[in-house]
Amino acid sequence: MTAFRYQAIAASGGKPQSGQIDAESLRHARSLLREQGWHVLTIAAANAESGAAQRLRISSQDLATLTRQFSALLDAGLTIDELLVVLAEQADQPKVQQILAQLRQDVMAGMPLSSAMDSFPRVFPLLYRTLIRAGEESGKLAGVMQRLADYLEARGELNSKIAMAFIYPAVVMFVSALVILGMLTWVVPQMVQVFESAKQTLPFLTRALLWISAALQSMGIWIALSIAIAAVAGFYALKKPELKFRFHTWRLTWPVLGYLDRIANTARFASTLSILVGSGVPLLKSLDAAEGVMSNLKLQSAVGEVAGQVREGVSLARAMRAANEFPPLILHLVASGEATGRLSQMLDRAASEQSKELDRKVTAFTSLLGPAMVLVMGAVVMMIVLAILLPVFEMNQLVK
Repeated sequence: MTAFRYQAIAASGGKPQSGQIDAESLRHARSLLREQGWHVLTIAAANAESGAAQRLRISSQDLATLTRQFSALLDAGLTIDELLVVLAEQADQPKVQQILAQLRQDVMAGMPLSSAMDSFPRVFPLLYRTLIRAGEESGKLAGVMQRLADYLEARGELNSKIAMAFIYPAVVMFVSALVILGMLTWVVPQMVQVFESAKQTLPFLTRALLWISAALQSMGIWIALSIAIAAVAGFYALKKPELKFRFHTWRLTWPVLGYLDRIANTARFASTLSILVGSGVPLLKSLDAAEGVMSNLKLQSAVGEVAGQVREGVSLARAMRAANEFPPLILHLVASGEATGRLSQMLDRAASEQSKELDRKVTAFTSLLGPAMVLVMGAVVMMIVLAILLPVFEMNQLVK
């Protein structure tokens, strides 16, 4: 006998209940639960939660590619168990082959594909499994897979674009910091002997530079250690939910980065909600799933508040407006979508507009950030050079 963990709803209705049942096989466990009057939502071997399946993960690009191939094979008329065999043969990574083989085994045992994916939570996120379950229930799995692949590819492209945009400023800052540190710890000490032998009163700028250089040489290790300790302490402090929530709330108030954070999260929220609603997932369930894609805890909490008001009968647009965390564009488009019965289309348009806005802002910000950092670092280097040359100029005047 094997222990299976399940989540099910009683035939008479009510909230989902979790539990554990012993059975000879997965099919036997589902049969026993049906006989007891339960409608099974998810079920998996109890030891799977601590097994290797829970630790497996693949990149978002690999998941998008796999989803695209899955959709194409469904359109070609293959059954799920047949296409899982084809995908396993096509995969060149052993862990992907292992995942697909386990999925096929569970599907052949009578488990829905979405339930089989529950065994791999790090490979297939909650949003992914929710959409697959909606596609299975509506009979439009191929279309859902197509939209899901588009969503994953668009999200991956946006994340890559943002990351690439910040690479140049980061390289400029790193190289400039190394140059300045080298000048302070190597060039300036070489000039100290010349200044001391001259026995003249040094300019204030030069004396300040010498003090900074001496401090870096004598206390550089302690300064670096203090920064490292502060970074580690901050990292572990942000693991506490209360402090992390406060930090995320404060982060939204930052002049530029806070705005970009809000736009990125609301674009992801609108895109996710559009796919879920368009796939036939109920609005409340869609909001619960969309809440999980928000990386900012303050905005995630706002989505939870929206879901609570919608559950009480408030319209989505009105609930979002009351949360006071969503851009006006999304609020107007959602209100229009609810009024015209085209909520999914309006959410998709809102997500597209927010993504374009994010792209424009990131491009403009990084275009200005690079030259600004060059100017700042150049000014710092100029001050160091000027502090070194001022005493030399004074000595030349004395000689004349």
